[in-house]
Amino acid sequence: MSAKTYEVRTYGCQMNVHDSERLSGLLEGAGYVRAPEDADGDADVVVFNTCAVRENADNKLYGNLGRLAPMKTKRPGMQIAVGGCLAQKDRETIVRRAPWVDVVFGTHNIGKLPVLLERARVQEEAQIEIAESLEAFPSTLPTRRESAYAAWVSISVGCNNTCTFCIVPALRGKEKDRRPGDILAEIEALVAEGVSEITLLGQNVNAYGSDIGDRQAFSKLLRACGAVEGLERVRFTSPHPRDFTDDVIAAMAETPNVMPQLHMPLQSGSDTILRAMRRSYRQDRYLGIIEKVRAAIPHAAISTDIIVGFPGETEADFEQTMHVVREARFAQAFTFQYSKRPGTPAADMPGQIPKEIVQERYMRLSALQEEISWEQNKTQLGRTVDVMVAEGEGRKDGATHRLSGRAPDNRLVHFTAPEAPVRPGDVVTVDITYAAPHHLLAEGPTLTVRRTRAGDAWERRESAASEKPAGVLLGLPTVGVPAPLPAVTGGCSVEP
Repeated sequence: MSAKTYEVRTYGCQMNVHDSERLSGLLEGAGYVRAPEDADGDADVVVFNTCAVRENADNKLYGNLGRLAPMKTKRPGMQIAVGGCLAQKDRETIVRRAPWVDVVFGTHNIGKLPVLLERARVQEEAQIEIAESLEAFPSTLPTRRESAYAAWVSISVGCNNTCTFCIVPALRGKEKDRRPGDILAEIEALVAEGVSEITLLGQNVNAYGSDIGDRQAFSKLLRACGAVEGLERVRFTSPHPRDFTDDVIAAMAETPNVMPQLHMPLQSGSDTILRAMRRSYRQDRYLGIIEKVRAAIPHAAISTDIIVGFPGETEADFEQTMHVVREARFAQAFTFQYSKRPGTPAADMPGQIPKEIVQERYMRLSALQEEISWEQNKTQLGRTVDVMVAEGEGRKDGATHRLSGRAPDNRLVHFTAPEAPVRPGDVVTVDITYAAPHHLLAEGPTLTVRRTRAGDAWERRESAASEKPAGVLLGLPTVGVPAPLPAVTGGCSVEP
């Protein structure tokens, strides 16, 4: 008899991606196996790990649940579970609108999923269990990582900020920090498995230490990561300008394996709007941070998040955002049209901006950033860079006979496949010959190929997966390094 299969569908920020890896690990620990990549809901258990950030999050979830209802009718024993921020927020509403859902669980008790599924099966009724406080750090739970060579490491959960557009603190709770020793022990264990790149993760990652009473805890953690033998690349997301202090900049500049990359959410360039958002910095403070980072790390690639059309935003306010974008020269910006979320103070603010005005401003901002991104990438022409080979990052690699990976500053690089065999996790050295707004090309020969322990780990995973007998296929990983700058980021950089 074949083992039961599962599928996890993830929406939202890196926290949800990290949680989904844990959900997969929990299910596999309970005896389930991953459904094939093209299963599209044809599994014994389908889990939705939801996001509550966007206004249409509800419609997206219920539309997907509705599509699974007839599949569940035809498949006896199939179970559907809904977790994440939307589940934390809506609770009983989900089962009322979609009574075929078997389990609803929240952001604080993802470790209960296998138990809740079994209880729903035995009792033949929906199980709703929403914890109000964190039961266990996600990183302490079993995991099925999507990448053999790169990993997320959660250093904190929750957020102490009160940004008026953001519902996440109400759903994730107050900030709770892990002990530094536990974090480093996890990193060392990951490196022992072959991981060579880690991304430190938190809703407000550089506020780390507020819960344990050490304002310099984050910079100390970065420096400690530098002492982990075999750890080649360290990234983090997402910081808050309020907590971005000089000791963090120094740690980034002085720790060789901390990458020259920074994602620093701006949200608005207008002091008036920043005040309305309850963002505890102003334009001068923000640009001052960018200036300090560039002075300490000249080749740093800096990216950001920006909200267009926040309630009360005037044309003059929007022009201040455009001014900051011109001054900061971001390598990339994730721009979002303001989305009203019930339960947030901004949803009830006067001065809601008409959709057509928001759209027009959004288009102007996007055009400006596209131009700047291209100019910034052109500065890379002629540079020699080390690229960590990725898996699944180059959609056209098969047709172009190229491979793809990330430079230290996190820019996406497509390069000509060398004659020597190259695996995801290996590192190649190439010369940049062409720049586009969102990627670089290295069209010449590869200068060097360095086979790594990370590449060995990927090869072991591929071999293990291919040796699985029919009916219990785990599936090959389809994601390379964890999406370093996703369109939706955690905590205070979360999409409005």
